[in-house]
Amino acid sequence: MAKNMSTGAAAPGDAATPARGDVRIRVASPEDAAALVAIYAPYVRDTTITFEETVPSVEEFGKRIAATLKRYPYLVAQRVDGEILGYAYAGAYSQRVAYDWSVETAIYVSQSCGGQGVGSLLYAALERALQAQHVVNLGACITAENVESIGFHRHLGYETVANFAHFGFKFNRWLDVVWMEKTLGEVPVAPEAFVPFDRIDF
Repeated sequence: MAKNMSTGAAAPGDAATPARGDVRIRVASPEDAAALVAIYAPYVRDTTITFEETVPSVEEFGKRIAATLKRYPYLVAQRVDGEILGYAYAGAYSQRVAYDWSVETAIYVSQSCGGQGVGSLLYAALERALQAQHVVNLGACITAENVESIGFHRHLGYETVANFAHFGFKFNRWLDVVWMEKTLGEVPVAPEAFVPFDRIDF
């Protein structure tokens, strides 16, 4: 995940509702930046789901998308009429080589379409891409008070592995964070070489 110190599973009730057939998942591009900023901005301004405090510019967001895609998947959920409903991506847990098989995930869904299965659809596609890259471990860093996100991740197989007290400060108060983890399949004795996203067929 981007170094904002939290994951936005912004799709309350999503895991229990199947995605509609008019939504498809595709790889994001920097040209999607304006639509993704529009989804992300309310979470920055009004919530502790992300620890970012200033809404990034469209230009900055486009650079983030491009930088992520060099190594990791960045996906959007889009209606057939072109409307983007949400996005999900992975990022390095750490820059150290030994962490190549562990990533941090993030997901943001438009506040207008929670409970429609969009988040589950995005994460399923994200996991398929990461498995093709030989990633083994997924981590999600979530604000502890974001119980909907914690429940969403738990439904999808994540388990809480750590709690950090007063780890972030936003809106003039200290916030705890929770780390959740999911393993993709069986843990190999030795993993296959990590494959950057731009080298897989997805």
